[in-house]
Amino acid sequence: MNTQQNFSRWLESPKVSPAMKEEMRKMSPQEVDESFFKNIEFGTAGMRGILGPGTNRMNFFTIQRAAVGFALYLFETFPKAKELGVVISHDNRRMSREFTMQITDIFSKMGLKSYIFDALRPTPELSFAVRYKKACGGIMITASHNPKEYNGFKVYDQHGCQLVPAKIAKLIAIIDRLPDELSLEIPPSLNRGETIVLDSDVDEEYIRLVKEIQLNPALPKRGFRIVYTPNHGTSYVNAMRVFKDCGYEVYPVLSQVDPDPDFKGTLSPNPEEKKAYIEPIKLAQEIGAHFIVMTDPDGDRVGVSYLAQSGEYELFTGNQSAALLIDYLLGERKKKGLLAKNGVFYDTIVTSDLGRTIAKSYGLKVETFLTGFKFIGDRIQYYLEHGGPTFEFGYEESYGCLIAPFARDKDGIQAILMYCEMALFHHLRGKTLDVVYDELQQKYGYRLDLSYSVEFKGSAGMQKMRDIMTRLSNRQIKEVLGQRVVEIRDYINSVTRSEKGEAPIDLPKADVVILLLEDGSTISVRPSGTEPKCKFYFGIKGTNAAAIENRPKVLFADLKRQLGIV
Repeated sequence: MNTQQNFSRWLESPKVSPAMKEEMRKMSPQEVDESFFKNIEFGTAGMRGILGPGTNRMNFFTIQRAAVGFALYLFETFPKAKELGVVISHDNRRMSREFTMQITDIFSKMGLKSYIFDALRPTPELSFAVRYKKACGGIMITASHNPKEYNGFKVYDQHGCQLVPAKIAKLIAIIDRLPDELSLEIPPSLNRGETIVLDSDVDEEYIRLVKEIQLNPALPKRGFRIVYTPNHGTSYVNAMRVFKDCGYEVYPVLSQVDPDPDFKGTLSPNPEEKKAYIEPIKLAQEIGAHFIVMTDPDGDRVGVSYLAQSGEYELFTGNQSAALLIDYLLGERKKKGLLAKNGVFYDTIVTSDLGRTIAKSYGLKVETFLTGFKFIGDRIQYYLEHGGPTFEFGYEESYGCLIAPFARDKDGIQAILMYCEMALFHHLRGKTLDVVYDELQQKYGYRLDLSYSVEFKGSAGMQKMRDIMTRLSNRQIKEVLGQRVVEIRDYINSVTRSEKGEAPIDLPKADVVILLLEDGSTISVRPSGTEPKCKFYFGIKGTNAAAIENRPKVLFADLKRQLGIV
């Protein structure tokens, strides 16, 4: 169906409430197009979209179709799915609890057992809880770091890992066979499934395992002041418990600790944006803090800021902070004899190569995957079942990492604990983190990795993104700012093209193209799997920091000009 047919179908349906129909009548033509031009899709991190009426929006109708489809997927995959059950958690967003209760009701009618928490919990604890309860799947209702208008539906397998493409493809095929979102009826079961509210033993065991990852728990902490914000999200209780039990002197940003769905205390809940740090830095200045950590709303990602040698608070990108953490973790494990002889390190194709360079220097095997932490979580399980190698660390450039694999998704609680330990370790040596990072670059080479996003809304925007990816894939960009494109890694068609010819790429197909320039720089382009935007990642190498400082900005400007991006 086209946009107008979908819109009319909803407007005429008796299942759509009068209030929702009134909201539809007030929509502009652009809003109608964005809301009804397609069905909301599963991307790199599940189904995510703006709340509201429409086939391309998050609402009770689209949630019901996804939930019924997931239950049917579990029934086909696990003979004892109804007994094993599903764990469901949610974040602070509008409709998150309502969607959670809707899903448990759907599952109950279908005879499927549900485990739910008494209130919001972070994504990594959901991942852990699936494993702890030996459930056959999990659901996290969250839009992660997206703006307040969004919500989402993440699905997990029996190992607490987000579904990889082969599993998602099976789920999507089942959903596609269902009637449309307004015609769908919940398939009834003779026996209702039980809904169980999880008790505190899940929280206690998760917190215990987090605290066990410390390498130097006895470091003196007195006088080392930390500012923390959960950005109105799910991590406040767990984080403050860990900080207290581990003896850290932590000052929360009180205006950002309530689980407010409107995020009124922050200009952005996204650790990738500078404006997210305004209030934490204000508090840090007031109390003379040495370090700032923040988790995003669903608690799987961590941003950091630090008191630099200049006396100002500076920010690290996800690549930079992770590089420092990787070097600290691997260095301390090696000192203590804890580094596996057959260790493996994971990152993604759009992540800086600094992390993998450090990992290789410690003798680790390095494996690089497509964007999406599910690939890392899935490989952890594969190696557990096949005798190794041993997991040491996994991360993405977007501020997400995993230190110990009792969860199988990015874990912000693990990360803040070890970022604080790392910062304290260097503080006690009399070094600020900018000095430590410069020493790291002197040893491994100077790099600057930055990303930019461009929004492309509605059906026209989607076509524009397709055109951009087609031009990049078809080698229509020959040079960028005078630097020849010497190689194209075309993940759309699973092939690398260069002057030497073509070679296959041994990864699943993905909507990503990477350009390698003759000076060693890389430009990676990827449409977001969960938002109407395209992301551009720039990886620059140089002899010193000043030489590469403005390079991503000018390269991006020339690439936009060639691609016709205003």
